[in-house]
Amino acid sequence: MRDRILHQSSDIQQLALADLQSLYQRFQSAEHGLTQGQWRSNLEKYGKNQLPIEKGEWVVMRFLRSFLSPLSLLLMALSLLSYITGEHSGAFMIAIMVFLSTILTFTQEYKSNNAAKKLIALVSAKAQVIRDGVELEVDLKDLVPGDVIRLSVGDMIPADVRLIESKDLFINQASLTGESLPTEKSSICLNTQISSPYDWSNLAFMGSYVVSGMGSALVVRTGQGSFFGQLAQETTEQVKQSTFDKGINQFTWLMIRIMLFMIPAVFLINGLIKGDWVEAALFAIAVGVGLAPEMLPMLVTVNLAKGAIALSKKKVIIKRLNAVQNLGAMNILCTDKTGTLTQNEIILEKHIDVDGKDSAQVLDFAYLNSHYQTGLKNLMDVAILKHVDVHEKLHDDNTYQKIDEIPFDFDRRRLSVVLRKNNERDILICKGAVEEIFSCCQYAQSNGQQIPLTPEHVANLKEVVSDLNEDGFRVIAIAMREEAASQKAYGVADENDLVLLGYVAFLDPPKESARAAIESLQAGGVQIKILTGDNDIITRKVCHEVGLPVTTVILGSEVDALSDEQLTARAMNTQIFAKMTPQQKARVIRLLRGEGRVVGYMGDGINDGPALKTADVSISVDSAVDIAKESADIILLEKSLLVLHQGVLEGRRVFGNLMKYLKMSASSNFGNMFSMLGASALLPFLPMAPVQILLNNLLYDFSQTAVPTDAVDPEYLSQPREWNIRGLARFIFCIGPISSIFDYLTFGLLWFYVKANTIELSPIFQTGWFIESLLSQTLIVYVIRTGKIPFVESNPSLPLVLTTLSVCVLGVSLPYIAIGRYLQMVPLPEIYWLGLLVLIPCYLALTQLVKTWIIRKSGAL
Repeated sequence: MRDRILHQSSDIQQLALADLQSLYQRFQSAEHGLTQGQWRSNLEKYGKNQLPIEKGEWVVMRFLRSFLSPLSLLLMALSLLSYITGEHSGAFMIAIMVFLSTILTFTQEYKSNNAAKKLIALVSAKAQVIRDGVELEVDLKDLVPGDVIRLSVGDMIPADVRLIESKDLFINQASLTGESLPTEKSSICLNTQISSPYDWSNLAFMGSYVVSGMGSALVVRTGQGSFFGQLAQETTEQVKQSTFDKGINQFTWLMIRIMLFMIPAVFLINGLIKGDWVEAALFAIAVGVGLAPEMLPMLVTVNLAKGAIALSKKKVIIKRLNAVQNLGAMNILCTDKTGTLTQNEIILEKHIDVDGKDSAQVLDFAYLNSHYQTGLKNLMDVAILKHVDVHEKLHDDNTYQKIDEIPFDFDRRRLSVVLRKNNERDILICKGAVEEIFSCCQYAQSNGQQIPLTPEHVANLKEVVSDLNEDGFRVIAIAMREEAASQKAYGVADENDLVLLGYVAFLDPPKESARAAIESLQAGGVQIKILTGDNDIITRKVCHEVGLPVTTVILGSEVDALSDEQLTARAMNTQIFAKMTPQQKARVIRLLRGEGRVVGYMGDGINDGPALKTADVSISVDSAVDIAKESADIILLEKSLLVLHQGVLEGRRVFGNLMKYLKMSASSNFGNMFSMLGASALLPFLPMAPVQILLNNLLYDFSQTAVPTDAVDPEYLSQPREWNIRGLARFIFCIGPISSIFDYLTFGLLWFYVKANTIELSPIFQTGWFIESLLSQTLIVYVIRTGKIPFVESNPSLPLVLTTLSVCVLGVSLPYIAIGRYLQMVPLPEIYWLGLLVLIPCYLALTQLVKTWIIRKSGAL
């Protein structure tokens, strides 16, 4: 490994120090990019731009990997032990159960993964490439060494590249180095004495992204050959477990611990009392299998896949299946306001001078800035450029030549272009956030005259801006400086001594659906917090119009001055975080999560990357920048809180159906096995044959495969739902013994009334308990599936009714058909069936009463 790293470092050094012409020759390229023929040749030579971890796993290997869960391994061990002890039919039954669960899980995962790939293809990342001298947009996977690409704000670096041109280019390499601050890059190698490969200033690496500036670059290494790809082969990335994964694992180990207690106890009791240790071992193994929720992996996958498919029809694309449940557990949603609370359709409403009067000059200079800048044009630029009449007026008698550009970045929050007018004068036009423009202005133009900007004047100017903000306008300031034409290169230092001309004011009307969506989310237990880079005044205005109550506002400048403890205390009760930087947004989310909250973040910009990475549930839209889409768990095809609310409900529905299976299966199985433990000590024979226990469990699990289709009560969907393993354990130990009570009543029926109280008549006893056990745990689904009165206040789905009733009919028929004799079953007398008609309804009624008591005590089922 060390030799490989040294080789990588040597190769990187060669790429950094080589002249561009030699690199063009090496990759058969040129300044105008590859030809189509050269591209195809390089594609055959280097392959697609895909990481090794992105390549599809063989279907056979994926299938075999499905067997490697702790539960499956334990069951396979029990099957092997059963076979060794001579119970071949039992071993065969266990193997069938494991295989059936695994094949269903694999099938669902395979189908859902393929569906996810098709959905993700709708939002695949693109790159701007020059081929044959023409700029094209291509998929990242189609890039090859030798391609010439354009880079601008928001772009991911799609491969390892050598910079050709750059202008104030800053790149965030946090995914590679862990350093959150961006690094300046240049086409010129500024320093050859470096301590890390990432410090080469003229190289940029796959996995990083452009924070500000622009440039062009030559692709030198792609896919597996990239630095990121080579590291991926040597290390395995630790994937952070979601609350969903942790909950499933906790439940699995809870059941395994119960099994590890029950199996030895049943084995010792039967062995010591009956003296047949082989039979005791077989029975203990069957008891262990009876406790295991074999269908859990399959039902988890079916639930999540069903939720993902349902959400895709509602314009919500799930990139990671587990995000479905995390979305339902979310109790705090952090989001920007633009495009979420507002229509994201910016309209230029006003162009005024510093005195608040309409000014054509302000619009002229704003237009020139937006027209000649080459960076990422935002919605405000688009709104300005719609004034085509301004373009015609400005260029009628004048000629403008672009001399230089100082691109936008998130620290300065402004952008400047330098134009030469009629080959005589250079005009620096600066457009940006009001406070940042004020900081570099020395004068203001009022009534045709330049006046010095004294503190008193600045206060008056801010009043004009504040009035606009309070009316809901987003305000951008325009400033300029004119000087004699020169050959100098312009930079950030030239943004000084400017003349403030005035403001352009934009209106982004609130969405009509925002108010209803906010009310629905808040009624559903989801707090909404606005994290925005905009000022607090306009944010308050928008929040007021959409019905989002605001009592507290924190500014970004305050965030940095607070300790983590202080910020946590304030963040819990704050609705608006304004003037926030990307790092500040991520910090707030991290602290909220530290308080045990499940936090979602919705963002689509380059400045949302850190926050998306930090949140429990990261949400973006298909129109977002590359880094936002790559960081997100969920992609919305429509940027709307109303759509997101549907996703939240679906997540809770998925979780609710999953919990139904866990509660029903675990409590019922525990009750039955608890009954077996007592019966083993009291009866002179086994209460149920091992093969019958296995068949009972197999039929019951089959009846539960339709649970994902079931409806969930509206009351359950009204609040976020999280894993509570202690609450689940209490439910198991409370409901489980109820089934044991009726099991013992069934024992009494069979022993005293049916007279199946000798070893010779044990098949009658075993058959009778098999049927009672199967019917009781299959029908109890109707009680436990809802917090209401079943069939009166809440109806199950038709598929669930059909599967449960078909299993009940099959179970009742087994003693009277040929296969029943193979399973050691015999016909039962009439008195048994009459007794069963009393016991089963009483069992369901008592469980309903206890369930109602649990709901009253804990507030939820």
